[in-house]
Amino acid sequence: METATLWQRYQDWLYYHEGLELYLDVSRMRFDSELLETLKPKFDQAFKNMEALEGGAIANPDENRMVGHYWLRDPELAPTEELRTEIAEGLEQIETFVQQIHSGAIRPPEAPKFTDLLAIGIGGSALGPQFVASALAPENPPLTIHFIDNTDPAGIDRVLRSIQDRLKSTLALVTSKSGGTPEPRNGMLEVKHAYEAQGLNFAQYVVATTMEGSKMDELAKAEGWLAEFPMYDWVGGRTSELSAVGLLPAALQGIDIRAMLAGAKEMDAATRVRDIQNNPAALLALCWYYSGDGQGKKDMVVLPYKDSLLLFSRYLQQLLMESLGKEKDLDGQTVHQGIAVYGNKGSTDQHAYVQQLREGVPNFFATFIEVLEDRTDSSSIELEPGITSGDYLSGFLQGTRQALYENHRDSITVTIPQVNPRTVGALIALYERAVGFYGSLVNINAYHQPGVEAGKKAAASVLKLQTQVVAALKAAGAPLDLATLAAKAGAPEQVETVYKIVRHLEANHRGIVLSGDRSKPSSLKVSGG
Repeated sequence: METATLWQRYQDWLYYHEGLELYLDVSRMRFDSELLETLKPKFDQAFKNMEALEGGAIANPDENRMVGHYWLRDPELAPTEELRTEIAEGLEQIETFVQQIHSGAIRPPEAPKFTDLLAIGIGGSALGPQFVASALAPENPPLTIHFIDNTDPAGIDRVLRSIQDRLKSTLALVTSKSGGTPEPRNGMLEVKHAYEAQGLNFAQYVVATTMEGSKMDELAKAEGWLAEFPMYDWVGGRTSELSAVGLLPAALQGIDIRAMLAGAKEMDAATRVRDIQNNPAALLALCWYYSGDGQGKKDMVVLPYKDSLLLFSRYLQQLLMESLGKEKDLDGQTVHQGIAVYGNKGSTDQHAYVQQLREGVPNFFATFIEVLEDRTDSSSIELEPGITSGDYLSGFLQGTRQALYENHRDSITVTIPQVNPRTVGALIALYERAVGFYGSLVNINAYHQPGVEAGKKAAASVLKLQTQVVAALKAAGAPLDLATLAAKAGAPEQVETVYKIVRHLEANHRGIVLSGDRSKPSSLKVSGG
């Protein structure tokens, strides 16, 4: 396409939100106006579905739950007065607690104030807070945040070593909707042990974010934890950043959570507009549908040209892939839907994988995130006459976008004026709505996650088998080959799993010994237990 024609296409398809100063450029996606007309009935249905969802319809039939994360930034939308009050009071509770922590009114027994925050969670309880901390935390926050977001013992040890003697002034925050999810439960128990090893009463240092009546709620009440904040059954983990899950750790770091909510509310209003070309979330969903032919055939490569937005691609990875990665559609047909998401940052990507993006397999579309403000104090030096480091960054973005397009690689560009709480809240809301629209376009439920539950059940079965294996070894009192051990453990068809269990136990000095030729696992003898 000629340059003049491209310039006209840019103007024809440019979306601009005056209040947020946000631009969305979809001109380098090669769809035509006919696609817009073809998809209009699907979008009409998507708008109706979204209106029903915001009105309180059951959107997660697996768990008979509403999906109401939009109410968090505009409680007046909630379908009942009880919910509206609950949301408003929850936000006030966060702000009151944070003020008490920052002032020292709530303090640790052995220090004048809390200095650090140790956030324990998994999935949406960690990815959103990590992204927001990386994007928005001030250089000298009231509390420095650390994350335990896995059940990796070495990773847990590394985080605890980084805190060291400041544990006595560290506030622990455990986030778990049910209280039974293994990773946050394990992290909590590991951290509790660390506090107790220093002679500290864990209950005087820990707060919970959980659902009323959950195992975590019961534990917090029984042990007398410092405080507890609500999680709602109508907010899923991947859309929970603007609930207490994300707002509490953000506020403790000194981030303006009211501004985040205001930005999200403003974007929500923009994405209710029923004109596709004047609705940024609908435009994103249109582009995703076009690029992957409505079947997710192409990956989404997210390239934020700002260091503080590095984790945005990881945040979007969960939001899109957990929401859209579905085997069945709403009619029960096998469809294997989804959009794979990965990303780095500009201009690091110039030296990492732009070579493949430019000349390799064309199995993706790019999403550039552009930030207009280079630095907050506007004091950039000139590296060359009239050229600053920020000019280079902008030039790399524009050059990469052009180079990809010239080689028939499509891209979207989202531009914000600066990285601040309001624009971050708006970005979160923009992609939440786009995911909902796209789910409707491809006829899948974006608000449940049966595959995640299947993985949890499989992991639990392995741990149950481990207990049976150890018991069988103790009862045998003599070395056993793997097949015999599996049979005695009641799992004769799971020899490989038994092998991996005992190999792991041996490596961690758990009283198990393997003898024989390790290149031939079936020849091994297992003793101990």
